[in-house]
Amino acid sequence: MTSPELHAGRGIALRLLSGLLFAVMVIAVKMLSESVPLGEIVFFRSAFALIPLVIFLRLRDEFPAGLRTQRPWGHMLRSGFGALAMFTSFAAIARLPVAEATLIGYLSPVLTAIAGVLLLGERATIYRVGGIALGLAGVAALFGPQLGGGTFDARHLAGLGFGVVTAVLTSLALAMTRSLARTGESPGAIAFYFALCAALAGLLTLPGGWVMPSAQTLALLMLAGLFGGFAHIAMTLAFRYAEASRLAPFEYVALIWAMLADLVIFGLPLASAFLVALPLLLGGAALAAMERVPKKPALA
Repeated sequence: MTSPELHAGRGIALRLLSGLLFAVMVIAVKMLSESVPLGEIVFFRSAFALIPLVIFLRLRDEFPAGLRTQRPWGHMLRSGFGALAMFTSFAAIARLPVAEATLIGYLSPVLTAIAGVLLLGERATIYRVGGIALGLAGVAALFGPQLGGGTFDARHLAGLGFGVVTAVLTSLALAMTRSLARTGESPGAIAFYFALCAALAGLLTLPGGWVMPSAQTLALLMLAGLFGGFAHIAMTLAFRYAEASRLAPFEYVALIWAMLADLVIFGLPLASAFLVALPLLLGGAALAAMERVPKKPALA
């Protein structure tokens, strides 16, 4: 196996690992959502994520020196979008099956494509137009049963709404991440300030009434944070070994873990609306993220 292939294999393995770790985090959040206030979950998820992140940065000699920044306001804006997205994401997870909450997250590349065309003047390629059309059709398929006069479930509808808001906020956070990265801000600093901001935002909800967690609840809160932190590290390392276009197809493997969680852990069947929206949203996300990359000339 050649060195580039070996590196790509490592990148793919790390991307699959990050998807599994994120899935475990989401399952823990889902299990906590009925008994622990939203802000408390956000705090513990973010605070404990700082532990593996700081260790990782320390091992790379990027802590604390790597946290220096020339764009503090840019970090605040990106972290604010990310923290809000964490709140709305966990609110969606509390109200939706894990698979649906995960699937609607794939709307983010579609919204990013729309923003690129409308706000940044980017070219509306056939891939982006097709991705936007499929993605919006997928969202319509999810909302259709709730708005079409069938069995109305306000909690489920609110969960879908929180999911869409999460996708919008995530798109804005990703746009700011790219902006920060283009000006030389390190990925470690971006991740650190986001986790710190989210932890502080969660802490601000303390006066609203937190609960004293039992030993089992505390273990789940710690698990959500640690697995979320390790998942972010694995994803960051994956992009060091392989190009984003090579890793993109493996992002969707995380949906398998979400569907298995619903069926095995939570005993929830896959709804027909989900099965209709599944290929539409995944296809839309794949097309919206697709870019034509010029082939490099072969080495002599």
